Amino acid sequence: MNKGIGCPYGTHRVIEPKGVLPQPAQKIDNTMEIYDNEILIDVQTLNVDSASFTQIKEQAGGDVEKIKEIMMGIVAERGKHHNPVTGSGGMLIGTIAEVGSAMKDKTDLKVGDKIATLVSLSLTPLVIEEIKDVRKNIDQVDIKGKAILFESGIYAVLPEDLPETLALSVLDVAGAPAQTAKLVKPGDTVAVIGGNGKSGMLCLYEAKKRAGVTGKVICVSRRAEAIEEIKPLGLADEYVLADSTDAVQLMEGIKEVTNGEMADVVINCVNIPNTEMGSILAAKDTGLIYFFSMATSFTKAALGAEGIGRDTTMIIGNGYTKGHAAVSLQIMRESEVLRKRFEELYA
Repeated sequence: MNKGIGCPYGTHRVIEPKGVLPQPAQKIDNTMEIYDNEILIDVQTLNVDSASFTQIKEQAGGDVEKIKEIMMGIVAERGKHHNPVTGSGGMLIGTIAEVGSAMKDKTDLKVGDKIATLVSLSLTPLVIEEIKDVRKNIDQVDIKGKAILFESGIYAVLPEDLPETLALSVLDVAGAPAQTAKLVKPGDTVAVIGGNGKSGMLCLYEAKKRAGVTGKVICVSRRAEAIEEIKPLGLADEYVLADSTDAVQLMEGIKEVTNGEMADVVINCVNIPNTEMGSILAAKDTGLIYFFSMATSFTKAALGAEGIGRDTTMIIGNGYTKGHAAVSLQIMRESEVLRKRFEELYA
């Protein structure tokens, strides 16, 4: 049956509320009969957003079967993996099963190609038939299922020189290091909060590359053992042990390693709430803060900065910037020590 042409942004799939795009929608149509301008994917693995998976693990008490139940419930209710608590999703890898007739001249994709979607699961029509494996330490879930990519959806064909799960882990946070590459200038002092995490390590690498020998890169972590693990990678010039939810403690830590000058750029990569004020206090008065964390509250950040009279520029962590997939995958090719670390953790 020919379903015709849908909206490039997927609004034809929105069930409720009408008039919104698929991401903020409460429920979307996840029937897997595609429109002419959609692409059908046989899904292999979901890489769940860190903030979302952390919340699901906490709700499940770490129990794998309960994690499966919660994830299946989200998709059954919403038609997509859109965590109702965090509002975030993740992304997937899979194989092209069908390309809509209207897409054949708009894409080079063909049946059998293996891709990673670079749009959030929180807007992607998804059906999970079975959850095969939960790798709860790296936020990845192997499933049997299907998903749909809209005409406007972006993707990356998986590279042949990197393991699939490694590429998926990197591409999931590709926006963070690519934005870092745009924001950091030579000579900048850069603080990466949550620098020991997946996105954090990539941001540290890119920040050090862009700040150069005249700059300073600071890794912030709340766990001493995490700092000791990351130090041998040589990704930072200074290391601060601080709880990012304790704004004053974080401020004092950054003050100490910058001789009171604070950071030109602060990049927040943590996956827990209430780190907005710590990020603001870590920056210079006219500094720049990039909130990549999906646990960030715009209200807390905006009113918090206003409340302490800070003229900082705050950027919401758009997961997409031009060339973000290429920038992030290139880090794995450039840095032997970082690739080895990622392979140990995620591949």
